[in-house]
Amino acid sequence: MSVSALYPGTFDPPTNGHIDLIQRGSKLFGHVIVAILNNPGKDPLFSVEERVEMLRESTVNLGNVSVATFDGLMVDFARQLGVKAVLRGIRAISDYEYEFQMALMNRRLAPEIETVFLQPAGRYSFVSSRMLKEVFSFGGDIGGLVPPNVLRRLRSRIGPG
Repeated sequence: MSVSALYPGTFDPPTNGHIDLIQRGSKLFGHVIVAILNNPGKDPLFSVEERVEMLRESTVNLGNVSVATFDGLMVDFARQLGVKAVLRGIRAISDYEYEFQMALMNRRLAPEIETVFLQPAGRYSFVSSRMLKEVFSFGGDIGGLVPPNVLRRLRSRIGPG
C-alpha cells in the first residue's frame, strides 16, 4: 500500500528547511503533495503562483512530489485528494505547542488522517520564512538557507540582500 502525504503551508518563500522535509518525506511516502494555502490575510510577499513555481523548480528532481494550492480547511483538501497523512515540520518547542494543538483539532475533524512530525536537518532548525525575509530585507546573507531560485526571486523583489 502506497500512502500519500500532504505537506501544507504558506511557503512564502520556500526555504531549504521546507525542501529538506519534502525530500525526506518523499522517501517515506509514495507521493507527497506540497499544498500551498491561499491565505491573502497573511499579506504574502510572493503570489501563490510564484510560490508554486518556486516549489516546482526546487523539487523537479523528486518524481513523487507534486505541488497544489488550496483554500479553506486543510483536512477538507486532504479528504478531497484521498490523502491519509499530513506531514508537518517541528523546529522548536514553540512549533510543537502550535502543531500539537493543530494536529488534535485535525484529528477531531478528520480522525482517518494522521499527522506525521519531522524535524528539519539541524542546520535548518532555526530557519523560518518570516525570519529570512526580515534578515534579507536588511541586507543579511541568507545564502544556503533558501534554494538558489528563491534567492534570485528575493533579489528581484526586495533588492540585493
